[in-house]
Amino acid sequence: MTDTTALQRFRAGLLIYKDRRIILIALMGIASGLPLLLTLSTLGYWLRTQGLDLTSIGLFAVVGTPYALKFLWAPVIDKISLPLFTAKLGQRRGWALFIQILLMAAIASLGFTDPVVALAPVAILTTSIGFLSASQDVVLDALRIELLEEDEQGAGAAATQGGYRIGLLISGAGVLFLSDFVSWAVVFVCLSGFMTLGMLAVLLVKEPDHPKTAEIRDMKTFMKVGVISPFSEFLVRPGAFVILTFVLLYKFGDAIGGTMANPFYVDMGFTGTDIALVSKTAGIIATMVGVFAGGVLVRAIGLFPSLVIGGILQAATNMLYAWVAVSGTDVSVLAIAIWGDNFTGGLGSAAFIAYLSVLCNREFTATQYALLTSFMAFGRTLLSTPSGWLVEQVGWVEFFIMTSFLAVPGLVLIFVLSRYKAYKPTKSAD
Repeated sequence: MTDTTALQRFRAGLLIYKDRRIILIALMGIASGLPLLLTLSTLGYWLRTQGLDLTSIGLFAVVGTPYALKFLWAPVIDKISLPLFTAKLGQRRGWALFIQILLMAAIASLGFTDPVVALAPVAILTTSIGFLSASQDVVLDALRIELLEEDEQGAGAAATQGGYRIGLLISGAGVLFLSDFVSWAVVFVCLSGFMTLGMLAVLLVKEPDHPKTAEIRDMKTFMKVGVISPFSEFLVRPGAFVILTFVLLYKFGDAIGGTMANPFYVDMGFTGTDIALVSKTAGIIATMVGVFAGGVLVRAIGLFPSLVIGGILQAATNMLYAWVAVSGTDVSVLAIAIWGDNFTGGLGSAAFIAYLSVLCNREFTATQYALLTSFMAFGRTLLSTPSGWLVEQVGWVEFFIMTSFLAVPGLVLIFVLSRYKAYKPTKSAD
């Protein structure tokens, strides 16, 4: 590749962010990020300010379960039509708008409940928000994948991730700040209003083309076309086992290190202010810059080279935390480590999400992508469980050095997948 060609490809990688589709995908990302913290930290904060006991608050952790199980109902979103909505807007846009309307109503309604007086309505609404939010992710992911060509998936992943983090900021720091000045009813109504960004994007974007499939007339046909076919089509591909192993291992080093991040900061003696400014604020910015750079990289040099670069950098920057461990409470060293780790993590995530996206057969996009992401999330959670025990056995410095080497199997598998082109899905049926 000549210098001129390389510059042209990097320029094309930058210019794609001006594409109308990428901008709309970023708005959809905001809508995806908004509800998440209403099943996590923001929910816990609100419940505690209302006077709910800690035991009851702990039980609300189950409302986030739908995110791990969304592949179970993804076939419905993939194949079943909705009266009025899909007829007017198409399969993806129709489902997306329908879910967003319900999600907007559920978020707004939450502000008019009292968890101390009547906990059941709160439980019903928060569970509904978790289910609807996971369902929105299913359809918006499918919409993003089907809107873009293979070499555009990196930019689409970056736009989604960037928007997602903006949504998290709004429903996290934004909500907590606003709650100091207005009632929680006003807070939740305002938060639900931000869902209109995603709704607007869905209405403005073009419905992607879909491969023709058998018409769903009964449960037997649905089970065959919507449930069995997406799974069997993926599992019979050459290298399917290698693909799934790679999906499990590519971010493994990052995941096991990230699990112990906050306990590590505490053990090192950093204050809450240090952590808030460096990790929770500057770190988010570094991640967003990283995903943007990752999108450019995928467009400029291709998917597999980007995965290799992202994987190597992710492994290398884990070593920075070992530096923090021997530097004590030096905030500047912490800042370098977090910036480096979050930037490379974002870059690797953009390439990885692009890879998961091109794995999907567009006849079963929603189901296969939901399956892959659920498998990834479950695997990372399960494999990260020994992280605390590992720290206690070897210490912080050795632990973070080990997390760097845990990235090696995933890197090796990239070369296997690249050599055999195992990531290519089979063609959709006519």
